Amino acid sequence: MPRTLLAASIGLVFGTGIALSGMANPAKVLNFFDIAGAWDPSLAFVMGGALIVTAIGYRFVLRRDKPVCEAKFHLPTNRKLDVQLVNGSAIFGIGWGISGFCPGGAIPALGLGEISAWAFVGAMLVGIFAARTLRLALDQRVTQTA
Repeated sequence: MPRTLLAASIGLVFGTGIALSGMANPAKVLNFFDIAGAWDPSLAFVMGGALIVTAIGYRFVLRRDKPVCEAKFHLPTNRKLDVQLVNGSAIFGIGWGISGFCPGGAIPALGLGEISAWAFVGAMLVGIFAARTLRLALDQRVTQTA
């Protein structure tokens, strides 16, 4: 199967699951975070189910010599918690809590016609560009002073 077709198929399955589970609906996600009010625990079951499926899937996939579309597995080797990881996680969580979207839920919501998803994805792309630009500028400054 061509790589692009495989990726599109996987994306379609993922997006369908996100849409059916309600994770593309920002109101449902925000209700999950509203513990003192209209709390909706259903997303905890969605996330728990996803973790179980992923754990089982990894056990099977990692027994293979190599992935289907790559020469080798590309697994993270750095297991350290650093400031960048903690800050990035905090920014992700704050953005998710404010908007009700994470990237995995916002992309399928684009196809559902969610106007707020378009705003979120636009802001996310601007944030990615700004972070990359800042990172390059800081790296250049460090290189010039060294």
